[in-house]
Amino acid sequence: MAVLEADEIPGVKEEELIKLALDWLDINGPLPLLKSNLLLSHLRFGLVAPSEFTSLSHAHKAMATPLIRSQLTRALEYHRMGSAQPIRQSKQSTLRASPNSVLLVGGGSSPDWPEQQMLKFDPRRRKFSSLSSSLPLRLRNHCVCSVGGFLFVIGGEEVREGDENGKKSVIASTSNQVWRYDTRFDCWETVPSMRERREQFTCCIVEDAIYAIGGRHTQSEANTHTSVASVEFYDMVTGAWRRGATLPRPLYGHASAVLNNGIYVSGGLPGNQGGTNHGDDQDEQRESSREVMFWDLKGRVWEKRASMSIARFSHRLATAQGHIYALLGKYEPFCDIEKYDSQADNWTRLRPLLIGSFNYGMVSMTSGNLLVFGGRRWSDGREVIVKSVLEYDTKKDRWREICQLPKPLTGTECTLLPLSD
Repeated sequence: MAVLEADEIPGVKEEELIKLALDWLDINGPLPLLKSNLLLSHLRFGLVAPSEFTSLSHAHKAMATPLIRSQLTRALEYHRMGSAQPIRQSKQSTLRASPNSVLLVGGGSSPDWPEQQMLKFDPRRRKFSSLSSSLPLRLRNHCVCSVGGFLFVIGGEEVREGDENGKKSVIASTSNQVWRYDTRFDCWETVPSMRERREQFTCCIVEDAIYAIGGRHTQSEANTHTSVASVEFYDMVTGAWRRGATLPRPLYGHASAVLNNGIYVSGGLPGNQGGTNHGDDQDEQRESSREVMFWDLKGRVWEKRASMSIARFSHRLATAQGHIYALLGKYEPFCDIEKYDSQADNWTRLRPLLIGSFNYGMVSMTSGNLLVFGGRRWSDGREVIVKSVLEYDTKKDRWREICQLPKPLTGTECTLLPLSD
């Protein structure tokens, strides 16, 4: 009973626990019905593949009781829920793994040629390990989020090798594809694509929906970028994307965060309505924004909130301890970060980073601390990709380096996800 009640059993599959429990019953049984039911009811049948259910129900007479059969039926129903699986979680379908593992999705040691790797970071042991599974595509400027133990990888630029006049080149095309990864069974599947292709956008989760906000899409042949103001959300109940409240103007390179079931968007580069820019060098010639906008989802429009003290582009927002934190972006002359108080509607400057970086991965831990992985920074007039993992203590307003990545990494996206060893 003590084993089967455990929420963390690293490296052991549920099928092995079922066999262990049934073998134990054979050796120590027969037990009274109430006791065998109580023991077996702690098994998590939602973690067993549907193809195993027929043999499972006939594996032992203790599995044929009405209580256990009803649990098997509920597990089968869960497997048939499709798009709603992430929001229909119960203990029966929850991995016996730490909920605080950090998953680093994509990125690489070159900003132009991202890798398909996924890295797991164990914050307790401060150790990295590679997942056996990898991203289906090479992506950059994508978004990731996790819901109910599922990973969603959304949009971005698909990067592949090209051949231009006999010379190898890199071709990037903006995607609207959405992939879902089930950590329980180590499998990828496509879910309905977004209505618009997006890169340099943001995504966030409110209640039972994933929101995709702004961004831009690229016409690689003409080297033109079109910013978008549209917002859409993926309704996991129906498995469809729907339109949300449009931003006041096109925006990309912004950041977003959720606080009290409302969405905050800050910074970025505003575009013209229906405007098209030529080439990447336009970013540096235009003004980043300090503006902050808020949408409470019940209203139909975005509302202005107090602006950040610094204009930011390609930065990060994080929610922790009831506040929103704005971290560094590109082209920032200083290393200042700041904190937003939604009650007072104001921003407070915090302790700056010793060395500025951008294009890093960031995650907000359940402890309230923020972790920053890798990124790029300027050193002696050239760009350097770093290996550092930094922790920001939101209570003490203190930065420290806690460990290093296995190799330099930039462009990764991070999320918390229960991952078995």
